[in-house]
Amino acid sequence: MRTWSSQLYSNGGISCFHKNQTSPLTKHLKFSRPLFSLKTKRPSRVQLISAVQFRPCIDIHKGKVKQIVGSTLSDLKEDGYVLVTNFESDKSAEEYAKMYKEDGLTGGHVIMLGADPLSQAAALGALHAYPGGLQVGGGISSENCLSYIEEGASHVIVTSYVFNNGKLDLERLKDLVKIVGKQRLILDLSCRKKDGRYAIVTDRWQKFSDVLLDEKSLEFLGGFADEFLVHGVDVEGKKLGIDEELVALLGNYSPIPVTYAGGVTVMEDVERIKEAGQGRVDVTVGSALDIFGGNLPYKDVVAWHHQQQELSSALH
Repeated sequence: MRTWSSQLYSNGGISCFHKNQTSPLTKHLKFSRPLFSLKTKRPSRVQLISAVQFRPCIDIHKGKVKQIVGSTLSDLKEDGYVLVTNFESDKSAEEYAKMYKEDGLTGGHVIMLGADPLSQAAALGALHAYPGGLQVGGGISSENCLSYIEEGASHVIVTSYVFNNGKLDLERLKDLVKIVGKQRLILDLSCRKKDGRYAIVTDRWQKFSDVLLDEKSLEFLGGFADEFLVHGVDVEGKKLGIDEELVALLGNYSPIPVTYAGGVTVMEDVERIKEAGQGRVDVTVGSALDIFGGNLPYKDVVAWHHQQQELSSALH
């Protein structure tokens, strides 16, 4: 299957096709002018997100709930990477899902860090425990996406399948939208710095794509998804503080709801995400939480979440 991101992306972001260039992609989308000269109605970010939310997570590796430094994940044993595990829980994914449900938390994500049967079974257990309350990602494709929705996922989360071999595969993206609908699709745009710019990474965050995360790419991809999920891979799982520059980029330019994950250590970091993201970026906390072996009380983050909802309600 051919990809076209080499034509879409140049000079550090999405670029227009040359005027004299004829592209099958241009013909397919029925654009008679350069891709981004087409004026589209930009959704109001104020209307999209009523309050900053805490989005919980359940990361599953070989059937167990774990917190792993994601940048150390790899499919290959001989490539020199050593898997760094911050925490392994004695609780099941299902138990975490029930806890999130009891605490009134929605929009959390279940991520299978591997396509093994144990991880898939654990993910399904979580979805069954909290139908409609959780999103699921990890190995999602056009062949299996609908089955996870049928099992109770509110959305499916996709990265590597769409950014295939380092390039945006628009045909695959459009297939996913056709099967599950834009309203049930989340694009994981997790990224790392490369030459001073944020580049989307795939395949356990080991491979740089040629897609840069910026205003134009966010605007374009926002037309295919309900939300974005973005891990700041350079700080994720390391409890070194947030990537404030990345949060600000998301707050400024994401046209749809977006959740940031990576580096939260203390409650002040959560407030910094709220400020840097201008109240438009939701937050996920992983390794820092006491429920995952960290020092940040989960109950404090949940209380902060509900406080944000109350503040928003009072303003309206």
